Amino acid sequence: MSVGFAPNAAAVDAQSEQWYLKPMQAEQMWKVSTGEGIKVAVIDTGVNPNTDSLKGQVLVDEVPKEVAYGATDDYTGHGTSMAELIAGTGANGGVQGLAPGAKIVPYRIHLNGLTGAEDKRKTAQAWDAIKAAADTDAQIISMSFGSEFVDPDEEEAIKYAASKGKLLVAAVGNDGQKTGKIGYPAAYSYVLGVSAMNEDSRIPDFASYGNYVDLVAPGEDIPGYCQASFQSYCHDLEGTSASAAIVSASAALIWSAHPDWTANQVTRALIDTASRKWPKDEPTQHAGYGTVRPRKVLENANYDAGPAYKDPLAKWNRDEGEPLVTEIPPSTAASPSATPSSQGAEASSEGAKAAAGSESETVAADASRDDNSTLWIVLGAAAAVIVIGGGALAVLRTRRAR
Repeated sequence: MSVGFAPNAAAVDAQSEQWYLKPMQAEQMWKVSTGEGIKVAVIDTGVNPNTDSLKGQVLVDEVPKEVAYGATDDYTGHGTSMAELIAGTGANGGVQGLAPGAKIVPYRIHLNGLTGAEDKRKTAQAWDAIKAAADTDAQIISMSFGSEFVDPDEEEAIKYAASKGKLLVAAVGNDGQKTGKIGYPAAYSYVLGVSAMNEDSRIPDFASYGNYVDLVAPGEDIPGYCQASFQSYCHDLEGTSASAAIVSASAALIWSAHPDWTANQVTRALIDTASRKWPKDEPTQHAGYGTVRPRKVLENANYDAGPAYKDPLAKWNRDEGEPLVTEIPPSTAASPSATPSSQGAEASSEGAKAAAGSESETVAADASRDDNSTLWIVLGAAAAVIVIGGGALAVLRTRRAR
């Protein structure tokens, strides 16, 4: 598995570089919801809870002991960047999270950049962290990492987390200029895969594509840390990792505003309100169902999210031979869910301009990106998975056949 950012370091006023906050209408959304009551498990390189933007936002004591080693010792800066994009307060000019009322539960796993035999021995594997998070009351699991290979243990952990009612979000990868293949866990069943877009509402060439792209979110020219010193932000980071974080935050805003909804309903709301120029039932391989716009849900107090226990993607994303709707019996009720209010954001003031672009609108990536930018994190996109939170039944989502 790999992790990385394009290293164009420069001290900047982080919020002035967060170009997506205004078009997503973050300030308006925060009048409705800030993500309060929602916990997001960030499975990454660890999260530093002491940055200005994350002070008071990281629930260190809620990390399961069996996977707690190094959870607050971020060895690259990547996990901390993702956490700030989700729930940062913006204090002292730091990154402003899209869901500043949400809380982060940090998990540290094996990714590129981890060094030292002892650290490697003690640091959890991805599947252990996913399973551990599934047994907590965190409603959303955000995964800005990926690998091109299927791992049976990781896949089993994903299924377990889905059965426990977690909303799973993952970056699709930054391999678009090479093979284009989407990585795992984004390509597993039950995971909402997120791709990236830039300020011109176009999908960069680095973004991976294929049948597992569900939503698009901002993922280029985003401020974040590219070093573990945390002394300053890097300026123009890019990748689907950030996009996944933004989708996780979008889901938190919606779920907070509707604490009684299931993950299926949160997912349906994200999909139905996404900006696109094509029929909803014809997702594309580059942009999926379109650009995430949580604002459209939050501004409508009477929004109907549809059936609680029906998978909104099953009709289009089922494996051969599987039913259109999969329901789990009451005996497998999901973990406790979200709490109060949440706010949505829109990926662009004009319907995400071009709905993050269709295949014909894909543009070349910035030449400043280097090949180490495979942390598969993109700034943007609100991802969702099909799960239930809040004491409801978990409904597993199926995917398009591989």
